[in-house]
Amino acid sequence: MTVSHPPPAAPPVIHIAATPPSWRAFGLRQMLAHHELLYFLVLRMIKLRYKQTAFGAGWAVLQPLLAMLAFTVVFGRFARLPSEGVPYAVFAYTALLPWTYFANALTAASNSLVDNERMLTKVYFPRALLPLAAVIAGLLDLAIGTLVLFGLLAAYGIVPSANIWTLPGFVLLAILTAVAAGLWLAALNVRYRDVRHAVPFLIQFWLFVTPVAYASSLVPRHLQAWYALNPMVGVVDGFRWAILGRPALPATAALSACVVVALLIGGLSYFRHTERTFADVI
Repeated sequence: MTVSHPPPAAPPVIHIAATPPSWRAFGLRQMLAHHELLYFLVLRMIKLRYKQTAFGAGWAVLQPLLAMLAFTVVFGRFARLPSEGVPYAVFAYTALLPWTYFANALTAASNSLVDNERMLTKVYFPRALLPLAAVIAGLLDLAIGTLVLFGLLAAYGIVPSANIWTLPGFVLLAILTAVAAGLWLAALNVRYRDVRHAVPFLIQFWLFVTPVAYASSLVPRHLQAWYALNPMVGVVDGFRWAILGRPALPATAALSACVVVALLIGGLSYFRHTERTFADVI
């Protein structure tokens, strides 16, 4: 009597192909599937940031504090710029908090692919995780700086406004702005290494067209809509409105949010379109 055995099951076949152009081409499902990798990338970037540093996380406080002191002397004392009825030091630090986070996150995200060249050429994973991890890692500095801000408010006897519950929404807007711009610059940096040198100049220019040292109300009314095309205008004004309750949140803040969404969609599309060539070009 012979016993027949069923044929062995065929091994699974994995096809690696270019993703067709569609809304699903953004790769969001793949990034969600690799959430554990994202966690370890964020943890690794945090450790590398403070490795062998004497001050450690103190740099997260020192950078905006020194900028606040410089702004207070130059713009508050000498130029006597208006500060919406609050001490200029508080006025400046409230804006420097999200700006410093954005500037550092954008710099790290734009260099994230080039700095991890070995990972890109040896193993496949959703490449967008690298700039995303760089942006998320910077949230630790933002959290530390926020604690210092509340200590500064207490020192000046200022009570946070009733709009404080909206602050997480403006933090999210800052994150999306850094991710959107970071995707564009990270992808361009792989092909054009000039981007690494251009980013500091871009951030410096961006600072002066963002209401960090001055109030956005100083911008002429007929230019407000054009001014709001800078997404960081909505972020900085939102932080001041959420924490200090002043100035009143302008209607153009919604325009800044719309620009962030458009920039993010475009950045994801361009990043995915060029992602297939990263390992060859880098």
